[in-house]
Amino acid sequence: MEMFEISGGRPLYGSAVTQGSKNSVLPILAASLLGGGSEISNCPDLSDVDTALRILRRLGCDAWFKNGVVTVSPTGREAVDIPDGLMREMRSSVIFLGAVLARSGEAEIYFPGGCRLGPRPIDMHLAALEKLGAEIEIDGGRISCRAAKLRGAQINFDSVSVGATENAMLAAVLAEGDTLISNAAREPEIVDLQNYLNKMGACVRGAGSNVIHIKGVRRLHGARHSVIPDRIAAATVLSATAACGGKVELGRCHPGDMGAVLRSLREMGCRMEMGSNKIVLERKGRLKAPRPIVTAAYPGFPTDAQPLLMAASLTAEGNSVFVENIFENRYAQVPELRRMGGTIITSGRAAAVTGVERLMGAEVEAADLRGGAALLIAAMSAKGKSRVAGAKYIDRGYQCPEDVFASLGAQIKRIEVKDAEQQQKK
Repeated sequence: MEMFEISGGRPLYGSAVTQGSKNSVLPILAASLLGGGSEISNCPDLSDVDTALRILRRLGCDAWFKNGVVTVSPTGREAVDIPDGLMREMRSSVIFLGAVLARSGEAEIYFPGGCRLGPRPIDMHLAALEKLGAEIEIDGGRISCRAAKLRGAQINFDSVSVGATENAMLAAVLAEGDTLISNAAREPEIVDLQNYLNKMGACVRGAGSNVIHIKGVRRLHGARHSVIPDRIAAATVLSATAACGGKVELGRCHPGDMGAVLRSLREMGCRMEMGSNKIVLERKGRLKAPRPIVTAAYPGFPTDAQPLLMAASLTAEGNSVFVENIFENRYAQVPELRRMGGTIITSGRAAAVTGVERLMGAEVEAADLRGGAALLIAAMSAKGKSRVAGAKYIDRGYQCPEDVFASLGAQIKRIEVKDAEQQQKK
């Protein structure tokens, strides 16, 4: 088991580039099942990507990662089932359901695993597939889907769901006739999926709005595609710079996709300059508490960035308020941040942070991906040494975060648990 060892209190200076989007590449890899050979570039090297590649191999594809490029090729054999063990490794593994069903006319998966963020029902995924003509049976944790022929339909989601929107898109592109998805998710990752599907020969339009129209086609082919930058990874670097102080230029990012996060960082006193593909953030002096941060579907404040801004707010002057509307268990990082001296009170979906002068290093443990990133941010801004256990969660969404932050002047390294135990004995 690995952890991060950090000696905090150092400002961040320099430049970094943003990795490819985790939340974009996973549905794109699922979509690659639907055509011939594809080449996906700007792919981040993440444990979730590795899991997705193993799922593709299980389903009958050759799938390989090298130097940021994934190559996917059909082998001629098709499997339709994803074992329980693979499903449990990744929370978004359910995204393969629509693609397998569209390709093979049947699919058998298990309920997904991943970070413990509270209930994430897949009822909307299944209801959308039923609208398209799928017959679904649930036996314990196993989900079996069959459809002799998928047919276009009108799908109106009761609430916004990124995953359900993506699954509906993946199934509908090969359905007979037209599909209209209403109350669709509007995230940039949905637009990226649309662009990839259209390169494969699909006919999809409207992504980025709340209505997506899909005209089904008989077959798709392979395509080359470059994944968009990861707006949450970008927010992580910017939040760390805000927390630690300094000045960082972040390249290969899309500022237009990050409006809500950038507004909150400005309210905290950060100075920013932006270009079409870069952000320069500078923080001098003490941060100030922002206006209440309330998570919402895009273009609202992203739930994935809430823990990051919470970590930065720990030493901000005044009281910061957070309201989490997406996941029930998005405050798993709070007890660990308190160990570092953070003053945080939670009540249901709300959290109040009273800024302190300084955080102190501590032994803490990540319980989920973004909460783990928040612990890294807090540890880099704290006085003294910290150890952040649970690197496996952070590796699900960040490519070598220790290298990124070390290049900006942070004193951070990855160590094995045995190494840490030996250092404690000394």
